Amino acid sequence: MADSSDGYKIVADNRQARFQYEILETYEVGVELRGTEVKSIRQGKVNLRDGYALIRNGEAWLHNVHISPHDTASQVFNHDPRRTRKLLLHSQEIRKLIGQVEQKGLTLVPLKMYLKRGWVKLTIGLARGKKLHDKREDLKQKQAKREIERALKNY
Repeated sequence: MADSSDGYKIVADNRQARFQYEILETYEVGVELRGTEVKSIRQGKVNLRDGYALIRNGEAWLHNVHISPHDTASQVFNHDPRRTRKLLLHSQEIRKLIGQVEQKGLTLVPLKMYLKRGWVKLTIGLARGKKLHDKREDLKQKQAKREIERALKNY
């Protein structure tokens, strides 16, 4: 949980998405949240792993992201952990994404959730799914890079 002077604090990071998908573009978006959701996010109780975004009727929606219920809130005021949340994007960005998601068969995955000057922001990525051989190739490159760094360190 990095915290710096400019009000930027990473709350959740979807590292699995970078392994599963090839990220082509990223977008910073706002998320429409309820009060107890914001409190839970500030405590870092967010899981982006199974999440995805869809564009329906000219609006972007975030699905399957788990934000744990707030501890001290009553059951009446608490939120549903996996409810669908609206993403806040400019209309021209939504139009651009509609074309790419529908025509090229790409998907939108949440990559990172963070606090920026008090606002909850989400980075979504326009992604293409990796094949098994692509994942193996990435692992080989990562391992080779690690071995080179070890050799240079010992040298």
